[in-house]
Amino acid sequence: MKQSIDDLNKAFESRVRLGIMSVLAVNDALDFSSLKQYLEVTDGNLATHLKTLEKEGFIGVEKSFIDRKPNTKYSLTEEGRKAFNDHLKAMEVFINRHK
Repeated sequence: MKQSIDDLNKAFESRVRLGIMSVLAVNDALDFSSLKQYLEVTDGNLATHLKTLEKEGFIGVEKSFIDRKPNTKYSLTEEGRKAFNDHLKAMEVFINRHK
């Protein structure tokens, strides 16, 4: 099987999007503040990348209120989990083929 750099998912080219997918892959769900803290990015930067992943169908968004304060939680969708796992496998194959 020929493996090229083109087999990697373009949605995960950004380090922030890669970080979002990575932390959501190992957590059921995280709120905006937790993601911001883990990734050490600005509100605007995080919001932009979250919106991109949401449009792709890779993350789900759940909005609620906690003590009358808005709370937004993010989690991987099944499609997102599959796409991310496929991306990681493609990267591993690519790396191993070019040792």
